[in-house]
Formats: sequence, structure tokens, C-alpha cells
Amino acid sequence: MEIEKKFLVEECPALDGFKAEVVRQGYITSGEDSIEVRVRQKGQGYYITIKSRGTLARAEYETAVEQAQFETLWPATEGRRLEKTRYTGALADGAAVELDIFEGHLAGLQLVEVEFASVEDAEAFIAPGWFGADVTEDKRYKNSALAVASQPPA
Repeated sequence: MEIEKKFLVEECPALDGFKAEVVRQGYITSGEDSIEVRVRQKGQGYYITIKSRGTLARAEYETAVEQAQFETLWPATEGRRLEKTRYTGALADGAAVELDIFEGHLAGLQLVEVEFASVEDAEAFIAPGWFGADVTEDKRYKNSALAVASQPPA
């Protein structure tokens, strides 16, 4: 079970100590489907992921695949792709964060995600000052929706 909150970035922090990886991902399913199926290249790794519907909490199944398998599936994602640089690090309290800076048709968009052990932990979370609006429940900011958007949501 994945439990995470997603926020716009009010002001990008210094990224010292964060690890950066280029990510390109595409969606085999469309946003109207009952599950989300995506393929992702993250750095030198390749993955296929299945996610259930939902926003704050949803089932997620991810497995590594070979590059050849990724390349075989990649054409099926035409028109449903995004590229970003993902910076992984930690907040002052030790909570792991993923900061995404988007490229291409989503250039200028910055989102940060925090994963939690429970829904209660997520609901009790107090975001640091550099976080902007909480967009966890705003489906326009789901990566699957962003992949088909012509530009970042307004």
C-alpha cells in the first residue's frame, strides 16, 4: 500500500544532499481505466508498475524489468509520457521526500511527495515552509494526468 501526500513547491530548497535521477515514464493505460499501468526508466533502472485508483492511499505493485522489455512496451505509451528529474532526500525530521522538476511540456512544474507508514501519519503531517499547496486530492496532478496534459495545470 502506498500512502503519500503531494504538494506544489513554493520555493525550491537547496538540493545539497539530494540524489538526482532522470526519470521518463509512460502510461500504457489511460486515466479512465480502473488501474494505472506505467513503464518507467529511472536512472539505469527499468520498471513496470500497476497502481489502483485512489489519491492518498492506493495499492501499488512494481517490479524491475530488463531494458529490452521496457523498450518493447515504450511505444504503447505514445501520447502519455512525461520526463522529470527526481531529487530524493530527507526533511529535517528524517521523512523521505521526492522532489520532481518536470521537463518538456510540463517545464516549470515542481512537485514534492512524502510517503507515510499510515493514513494517520499522513493526516498529521505538517509541511515545511518550502512546500506549497497540498494537491494530493487534485487529480490534475497525478502523473498519469500530467502525462497527457498539454501544459502544467493552472
